[in-house]
Amino acid sequence: MNRPIYLDYAATTPVDPRVAELMIRYLTLEGDFGNASSQHIYGFAARDAVENAREKIAALIGAETSEIIFTSGATEADNLAIKGAAHLYHRKGKHLVTMKTEHKAVLDSCQTLEKTGYSVTYLAPENNGRLNLDLFRESLRDDTTLVTIMHVNNETGVMQDLAAIATETSARGILLHVDAAQSGGKLPLNVQDIPIDMIALSGHKIYGPKGIGALYLRKKPRVRVEPLIHGGGHEQGMRSGTLPVHLIVGMGEAFAIAAREREQDFAHVSKLNSQFLSALKNKITNLEVNGEHAERSPYILNLRFEGMLADAILKQVPEIAVSTASACQGKGTEGSYVLRAMGLTEQQAKSSIRVSFGRFTTLQDVERAASAIAKLF
Repeated sequence: MNRPIYLDYAATTPVDPRVAELMIRYLTLEGDFGNASSQHIYGFAARDAVENAREKIAALIGAETSEIIFTSGATEADNLAIKGAAHLYHRKGKHLVTMKTEHKAVLDSCQTLEKTGYSVTYLAPENNGRLNLDLFRESLRDDTTLVTIMHVNNETGVMQDLAAIATETSARGILLHVDAAQSGGKLPLNVQDIPIDMIALSGHKIYGPKGIGALYLRKKPRVRVEPLIHGGGHEQGMRSGTLPVHLIVGMGEAFAIAAREREQDFAHVSKLNSQFLSALKNKITNLEVNGEHAERSPYILNLRFEGMLADAILKQVPEIAVSTASACQGKGTEGSYVLRAMGLTEQQAKSSIRVSFGRFTTLQDVERAASAIAKLF
């Protein structure tokens, strides 16, 4: 099939065939389709599958099985962590700290809290997209109860120093929430090494199905959240709703595969990233990498074509599927808010393209894509 070359893995990934094959067993009459809350053999089988998946997800980040709460995705996990913790611990203080470059699920949750009397400090990044740790320390107050900083930025791939951030929050008794949708299963992240209190994880960013995610909630010391959804008391009373066993099984298997193949995937994607960028730089003189001078995930590459509109470029290469911003940002007319927060002008933001690679991207894919873009210059 002559389908476009898919280079938008940061938006979503195709389900790994091994994951899809396992999920089918939990959908039909012949399989374990039962309600995991039912008190009979069908329910018991479904519950066993859920707990097995929970164990796989916990293992990936060094957590205990009981510290994983299933949600409908990382967006819900972010909302549950931020709103749930802010509401439950409001007597300790009503101040939060985050960054202007966070995912909309984080920013919109913070803005919603502001409407109900909370105070939020939105820190601008340095020009390379990284958090200025000195400014971060200065932003912390006696009434700060929660800090929410993502691990890998979904538009630029810029990585934050979670260990340094967690050192500050832990010493002050402030909760730390991390959106790890773009790093879970792709980069090392272990709660035994870094004292993170809450982590949002996604199924569909790591070759699992859409519609499923998880929230890690530290047990020692105990972290709880006020539920957003009520009815049935599922997931330790923090997220009610009948568990979608097939989706949970799919996410669990995707995370298990990621645990086994992370280093292999990382090496593969790093090579693709390098080859693609090198091929473009050999042909295009007005090419810049946004966040170039920061530690970045090789899975995401944000390119700026000075003096040209990204939309105009993409219209001329329909054989490539990439994006001009996060798929969650909507159809804004001012360019990426992430790039503008990094100091880029509106014009520069509109001149930028996000390219993201994955497990199923081939060297031939990146060579063809680079060649198609280079022909425009």
